[in-house]
Amino acid sequence: MNPSTAFARVLVDELVRGGVRDAVVAPGSRSAPVALALAAAERAGSLRLHVRIDERTASFLALGLARASGRPVPVLTTSGTATAHLHAAVLEADVTGVPLLALTADRPPELRSTGANQTIEQPGLYGGAVRWAADVGVPEAGREAAQNRYWRSVVSRALLAATGALSGDPGPVQLDLPLRDPLLPEEEPGPLTGPWAGRDDGGAWTAGRASLAPVDPLPDAPRTLVVAGDGPSAAGRAWAEGAAAAGWPVVAEPSGGAWTGDAVRGGALLLGAPDWLEEHRPARVVVLGRPTLSRPVSALLADPRVRVETVVSGPRWPDPGRSSTSVTRAVPPSGPPADAAWAVAWRDAAARVGTAVDALLDGAPGLTAARLARDVVAALPAGALLVLGSSTPVRDVDRLAVPRGDVSVLANRGVAGIDGTISTAIGAALVHGGPAVALMGDLTFLHDLQGLLTGEGEARPDLTVVVPDNDGGGIFAQLEPGRPAHERDYRRVFGTPHGRDLVAVARALGWAATAVTTADELPAALALGGPRVVVVRTDQRAEAGLAVALRETAARALT
Repeated sequence: MNPSTAFARVLVDELVRGGVRDAVVAPGSRSAPVALALAAAERAGSLRLHVRIDERTASFLALGLARASGRPVPVLTTSGTATAHLHAAVLEADVTGVPLLALTADRPPELRSTGANQTIEQPGLYGGAVRWAADVGVPEAGREAAQNRYWRSVVSRALLAATGALSGDPGPVQLDLPLRDPLLPEEEPGPLTGPWAGRDDGGAWTAGRASLAPVDPLPDAPRTLVVAGDGPSAAGRAWAEGAAAAGWPVVAEPSGGAWTGDAVRGGALLLGAPDWLEEHRPARVVVLGRPTLSRPVSALLADPRVRVETVVSGPRWPDPGRSSTSVTRAVPPSGPPADAAWAVAWRDAAARVGTAVDALLDGAPGLTAARLARDVVAALPAGALLVLGSSTPVRDVDRLAVPRGDVSVLANRGVAGIDGTISTAIGAALVHGGPAVALMGDLTFLHDLQGLLTGEGEARPDLTVVVPDNDGGGIFAQLEPGRPAHERDYRRVFGTPHGRDLVAVARALGWAATAVTTADELPAALALGGPRVVVVRTDQRAEAGLAVALRETAARALT
């Protein structure tokens, strides 16, 4: 099948699996692959197709079908002004809460803003009137299985958003569908098999449910792992407690509330050891929050051998691997008790890795940023606030620190930018009211220097900003293999050395500042209180080598 045909057939198949029983088409060229796929679905008895000459009529017909049936109804248009004629029906669906799906076929991106025929800027055309909108992207040859997961996941998300299954707020959704030639199929459609297949049970790729219990309980569901990313702290704590009661291991990022004493220390290091994981892989992973910090966690969530169930507190949910089999708003964890031997093996492995990692960090020359992350967390008094900068610090804490439930941890992990981190930390510290520490890299610190400026009469926080200073962007030293080929440009383009004395910089802006050169000096510097900046000089390349050594050390500890 050509890419446009494959996409159209997968799209329609997933619409049917998600409950669509009626669809409306207005004629057009760019929408041809989807129109033909809908016609084929009608011949197969999967849905009823309605065709109208103009898009305005088609859209209000779809609105009526959806309103009367309570089911989502797609209306398909070609590109250009045809899409604008849906706007009135979209507005009506918005106000009345009708699950209308605007499927707007589009020209590929290379034809936009070029004066190409029948081309306008369609993504986001309906503004805030839709519950969700997606520019789906152009189907390409190759990567069939990955595209199949993506397309089916997008359709499932659109249907859940339109029906309000998770939000309680149904309404219209737009999927913009850019398609390249050839648009017509070369042959009559047959069954979707191989990389284009949907779920084996005939159901939707991602289903919204009211409870966490699996639709089809797995024989080995006791091998359940909870993966907790950044998210609301209260929900994270509730899940940490429930998982502990069930005996399920928890791999938690620091800023999600589930990073308590019951969480597995260094979970990313365990998941990054292939031989150990092969024997201890969970059958089911329950995801809450947005896990974004480690590649081993992402790889686990994309593993087809693992059933992924996602818990949400609102209508949006993370699924970068396009692998969630269900999404639920249920908060209390439920399910069978853990496989006791398997859960013990997880805890024992974490303890062995922790011991080996501690030995490596303690034996490294100088005070590395990695050791600093571990030691800062350990030195915090109970009830303290910890604010983590993006890039290396939050990852070092995630991999290396001992989880603590008696401190509050925050991080700007929504879009994971480094901007505004000092200001975020000051604001959080003022609300917290007790001792607070912010750990951030030197570029993050320099990016928000004006955040240190405090006007006359303004409250000053009890905040200590700890800065591992490696004279630039240390995280880039951990780029993919092949970096040595670009050694000539690395320091300037990625390292971005600043060459500044950060103690002097902080003092110039009115903050007390302290330089720390050894691990023994750190507790005393933190005890001085804030507002204060503590600068620790480290080495970029030593940090990169340490990252490799940590992975190797973990693997050896698990053999």
